[in-house]
Amino acid sequence: MRKIKVLIADDHAIVRNGLRRLLEEERDMEVVGEAIDGLQTVKKVKSLHPDVALVDIAMPRLSGLEAVTLMKEAVPDIQVVLLSMHEKDAYVDRALSSGAKGYVLKASPTSDVLEAIRAVFSGEYFLSSRVNAKIIDTYLRNQKEKPNVTGYNLLSEREQQVFRMLVEGRETSETADILCISLKTVKKHRANIMKKLDVHNMVEMVKYAVKVGIIGPELWED
Repeated sequence: MRKIKVLIADDHAIVRNGLRRLLEEERDMEVVGEAIDGLQTVKKVKSLHPDVALVDIAMPRLSGLEAVTLMKEAVPDIQVVLLSMHEKDAYVDRALSSGAKGYVLKASPTSDVLEAIRAVFSGEYFLSSRVNAKIIDTYLRNQKEKPNVTGYNLLSEREQQVFRMLVEGRETSETADILCISLKTVKKHRANIMKKLDVHNMVEMVKYAVKVGIIGPELWED
């Protein structure tokens, strides 16, 4: 039986060690690596090609949500389970929209982690029992309906990545480094974003991001 290759990503060593011990007790799972921040997570996914990445939603350098988008871009077959302390629908919807198929609350029993890994490896979705299961149905239905292309949806995938990083307070140079593009390209994307969204400065851009739910006052309190 081929084991599920899992990458563990969390900035706390005690959490990583606990997850590793949990997974190594399972006959169908194998921990192939660990990462301590979002940027390292993306790099290790590219080099190790795990089947599943078990990722903390809030990490240094690059959040779990940002990392999911970049991981899926680099390795489309990767499946992701996000670990979070937030039960609110907005967080779960953002997680699913980023490309993750699993969302496990940190307060959940350890069995949820194992079930989530097996579920996403099989191509299924998994939410902790305390999270509203209707969210997945709503998300999938909205995806099928394909609403009119307006506002944020007008942005290309790369523009959306740049947009998220800028409104979360990242410098232009840091955004360029993370996305492996030039400063000139980031500035060009920023200009295109402002034109498409009809905003004229970073303050207006951040207000727009809060309005449409890309960021929120409590988004990174993990």
